[in-house]
Amino acid sequence: MARTIVGVLRGGTSSEYPLSLKTGAAIVAALPQERYETRDILIDKRGVWHLRGMPSTPAHALRQVDVVLNALHGGIGEDGTVQRILERAGVAYAGSRALPAALSLNKIRAREVFTAASIPMPRAVAFSLHNQMDTREMADAVFSLFGPPYIVKPPSEGSSHGIRYVATIGALPDVVGDVLDEYGSALVEEYVLGEHATIGLIENFRNEQLYALPGAHIDLSEGMRYFDPNQGDERAQHRVPSTFAHEVKQRIADVARKAHQALSLAHFSDADLVVTRHGVYLLEVNASPTLHEDAVFPKMLEAVGSSLTEFLEHAIVLARRGI
Repeated sequence: MARTIVGVLRGGTSSEYPLSLKTGAAIVAALPQERYETRDILIDKRGVWHLRGMPSTPAHALRQVDVVLNALHGGIGEDGTVQRILERAGVAYAGSRALPAALSLNKIRAREVFTAASIPMPRAVAFSLHNQMDTREMADAVFSLFGPPYIVKPPSEGSSHGIRYVATIGALPDVVGDVLDEYGSALVEEYVLGEHATIGLIENFRNEQLYALPGAHIDLSEGMRYFDPNQGDERAQHRVPSTFAHEVKQRIADVARKAHQALSLAHFSDADLVVTRHGVYLLEVNASPTLHEDAVFPKMLEAVGSSLTEFLEHAIVLARRGI
């Protein structure tokens, strides 16, 4: 029986390059060699494709590949660029299509979608270099809506890159200015005090249209204000499954499902949330979960008796069926 040829895309142009290398390596290691022939396709930080260590064109690298697993995080891996390349090449791939992936990556545009879908999120204000305001005026505009502390985020970075915690209104103008200078846009979000959680979703898994894995409860160490569950930061611990009350677990899953559907994501996703006395708030959704051994998604799979291998084989089936 001929093996399925799986192209594994990793690397990429974003700040998450190291995480992508780890996710790609985990995917290659998890696919059984008797059923799959893997082709490690590296995209370097300049966007140049490589096959077997040599520079290549996308068309050449994808030639004779049956299906692609996209291990790229952020940048061209999630902004629709790679998805459009794969579609032009006629190659089946797992994960969301170009526009939904791009929407999920852009925190400002994603918020617009979530707001329209009545999904609870922390209050926020977005700014860009096109705003006819100085940073003091921007800070005053934020303060008129909600007070400190604040979280300031770049629009399209993952794994907590570029995120700043701002304790006072006096410090906000300089931080907004720094983020605008580096990224061109800035999202100022109210800092919601609560317990952090993350949860993974898989489509058409275990006889459910959108299966929710058991959420993880993130324990932040003293002084930590935010945490990316994919980084493997030893200062924070995660409990899988979480110890939240049953009704809270259900609410976390419901919010994540609603966000996945609002963005029209495909095959899988994960969501980061915060649980407060007033309810569950969505922080963001990731179209491409991180899968290396330090990430939370594989541990959520293990908690329900599944594995990274089963998940990847399921994703390959979804991709090849065109679901």
